[in-house]
Amino acid sequence: MKTRLSSSNRLVLTLVAGAVLGAGGVTAVSWPTARASSVPALSASPSPAPTVAAIAMPDFTQMTRRNGPAVVNISVTSLAKAGTVDGADGDAAQRVPGINPNDPFFEFFRRFQGLDGLQPRSAPVPMRAEGSGFIISPDGTILTNAHVVRDAKEVIVKLTDRREFQAKVLGVDPKTDVAVLKIDARNLPTVTLGSARDLNVGEWVLAIGSPFGFENSVTAGVVSAKGRSLPNDGFVPFIQTDVAVNPGNSGGPLFNARGEVVGINSQIYSQSGGYQGLSFAIPIELATHIKDQILATGHASHARLGVAIQEVNQTFADSFHLDKPQGALVSNVDPKGPADQAGLKTGDVILKVNGQDIVASGDLPALIGQALPGDKVTLEIWRQGQRQTVTARLADASSKPEQLAKSDKAGGQGRLGLALRPLRPQEKRESGVLHGLLIEDASGAAAMAGIQGGDVLLAVNGSPIDSIEQVRSIVAKADKSVALLIERDGNRIFVPVRIG
Repeated sequence: MKTRLSSSNRLVLTLVAGAVLGAGGVTAVSWPTARASSVPALSASPSPAPTVAAIAMPDFTQMTRRNGPAVVNISVTSLAKAGTVDGADGDAAQRVPGINPNDPFFEFFRRFQGLDGLQPRSAPVPMRAEGSGFIISPDGTILTNAHVVRDAKEVIVKLTDRREFQAKVLGVDPKTDVAVLKIDARNLPTVTLGSARDLNVGEWVLAIGSPFGFENSVTAGVVSAKGRSLPNDGFVPFIQTDVAVNPGNSGGPLFNARGEVVGINSQIYSQSGGYQGLSFAIPIELATHIKDQILATGHASHARLGVAIQEVNQTFADSFHLDKPQGALVSNVDPKGPADQAGLKTGDVILKVNGQDIVASGDLPALIGQALPGDKVTLEIWRQGQRQTVTARLADASSKPEQLAKSDKAGGQGRLGLALRPLRPQEKRESGVLHGLLIEDASGAAAMAGIQGGDVLLAVNGSPIDSIEQVRSIVAKADKSVALLIERDGNRIFVPVRIG
């Protein structure tokens, strides 16, 4: 089970593959119509009381009976080296197989096994993990998560009739966390694939999987949101649900009320490592797209645009005179990349891709990543207060991964507070920056926004800067805020600064 920590809220993001050591019919309910009041009516023909809408519930028993046999348990064996790790004091700490050195019982087991004082071992240690999957073809093609079978030496698939098969991993795609397996069997039960696009927030959904190794466990809930972007998973517009998903559910199917698979359960947000009401599934359309590529070529390909982007918050929207905080702000453009060749510039805000709105910045890599290298896309952008359209031919993401630049500091209040000077010729040569001003000191609003002395100011509100007079002129015309493009340690990022 892999966990990642979100710095903003200290929540643990857990990939829900558990580590283990050693539509159906509906029932309608109608409320009775209210009786007329005994108070004399003001007219001879009183209007009837409104009827409460019927309530429909999916028949989870039929859905489970029909689809349960197509959901499988996946057991994975991999080899991990029992090497050494560096302790807090820099000394090498002995590793005990299957025990994290930070575990309170680490020292006890190390001494109990007689490892105290011995030299670190490098022999591989067998590690086992469990996950879930589902059969999509009668000849044994199975979909699951890539992280379930990562580094697998042996993959065993167990059916509900207790038969077990050794599976072959046909391909994995870490970018979308989708994997395709194959077992040698015939006439197997299969699931029916649906459409995640047709899902509505608030709609009933059901999950079947093997949480903590308990095979074919069924849980239900509703769709909480769609199109969620998660840290380091920019290629997937996740379905968020409140279905109970725990370690071992990874790779299992998410069904809609008609019993069709609409997603692959993949991750949870949790402070404890277990379910706390936030579960995320990969849309089935994306998983099918990846599956088709893997079956055809053995691998999946993703496209890249060649830009670093930021979220457009209200301060940026005010700075660039946008109607609302929406789109993806371009903070850097890869030289000679697809975006550069299409004419995109730092400071552009990408509003649409092939007619689809970019609401949050995470929508952009999700759309681009699902395209193929060589595809052409039409981008609607916001530049200097006007909408423009450009066309880009996408490159291969494997050649240079897309980057997402993030600013986690909000703009402050008050004056700008920057001490600036022109760059000296030697500084320009060393930094490779031809235009801009060196920030010698930052105070007031700029300091509160995270700007530091030593940063280089490259642009204000998208306009390149060559002199202090330019900065004064732009800031004087600004209303509530400005967007400063700075370079720090070779990285470029826009910083929103409130000035009024």
